[in-house]
Amino acid sequence: MTLKTGDTIPASTLKTMGDNGPKDITTDELFSGKKVVLFAVPGAFTPGCSMTHLPGYVVNADKIKAKGVDTIACMAVNDAFVMDAWGKAQNAGEILMLGDGNGDFTRALDLELDGTGFGLGMRSQRFAMIVDDGVVKHLAVEEGPGVEVSAAEAILAQL
Repeated sequence: MTLKTGDTIPASTLKTMGDNGPKDITTDELFSGKKVVLFAVPGAFTPGCSMTHLPGYVVNADKIKAKGVDTIACMAVNDAFVMDAWGKAQNAGEILMLGDGNGDFTRALDLELDGTGFGLGMRSQRFAMIVDDGVVKHLAVEEGPGVEVSAAEAILAQL
């Protein structure tokens, strides 16, 4: 059953880059007692994700945080090494880069994207959500290939 507004984020573990390599971050650590904007992309370093989606959040990070957001996180079905390198390449120092390497969290959200026809395997759909203390307050899933409802500007308007 696909995640929807009003649902509680399912328990899962993601990876982020720590000082000594990849480290676990649980959804409880990420969302409990915090207001979080989480956006997901089909793949790091891919054109739409690198030219539009992530850059929009980089440019608008201060405005988003000024609306009371504790964390802005970007997730993809990639490993923590790739997400870290992509974040550095995009000057995304204000964004928490999260790897869902095996797609476990994406599967738990029921927001998978079958990219096997493009040689990408199973990925995440492009989406963004506002989560307050573990509860989804707003969820925007892209219906097609563009970046519209999940763009930083669209999420900023919802805050």
